[in-house]
Amino acid sequence: MGVDPGLVATGFGVLEAGADGVTVRDAGVISTTTGQPLEARLNALHRAVHRIIELQRPGLLVVEDLYTEYKFPRTAILMGHARGVIYLAARQLGVAVVALAPSEVKRAMTGNGAAGKAQVQRAVQTVLGLKELPRPSHVADALGLAATGMSRVTGRFPTAVSGRTSGSFSSSAGTRKWPPHSPRSAVEPARSAVDPVRPAVDPVRPGVNRVRSAVEPVRPAVNPGRPA
Repeated sequence: MGVDPGLVATGFGVLEAGADGVTVRDAGVISTTTGQPLEARLNALHRAVHRIIELQRPGLLVVEDLYTEYKFPRTAILMGHARGVIYLAARQLGVAVVALAPSEVKRAMTGNGAAGKAQVQRAVQTVLGLKELPRPSHVADALGLAATGMSRVTGRFPTAVSGRTSGSFSSSAGTRKWPPHSPRSAVEPARSAVDPVRPAVDPVRPGVNRVRSAVEPVRPAVNPGRPA
């Protein structure tokens, strides 16, 4: 399973190796709501990734590594937050994680470590035999990560089953949290992990109530004359 981490949008792609080649089991983008508190957005990302790993049960999680340099330090910090909760989800479910540099994936997919996003998209489409260009670019990056990670494990670069994979990505995929081809059984539970950002804030209340219950019993010690 390849993951292209980001706080606003995280791309994911799951490949399955078979005797005849490789198929795309699922792919898409996990989006968080801009304007929500950072902790709520990280919670939503963690829950979504955790749910996808539970559903797909990958043998390896391949995450894009941090760049060696960032023009904007804040971008690197936010990326680090996103990668942290992704690593946590993998650890909680016992899935090994490998980090690959973007240049390594680009070189593996296109032969050029400095390839642009459009070139990577076309290369992923060709290698995996997709009918259409994988969109948005986060999905292509995630599938590229998965393919490169798979080649590390198997020792050979993946090829599509019967000339193409089972995945299909419509041009509208970029405007949705989940692409149209995803199985409903995977879509509905995963959406419940992405959309309800509010519970990230509300669950704090029980913790407050429990503290109150621990504080309030002190009052009888001050007014022992009152009946219990």
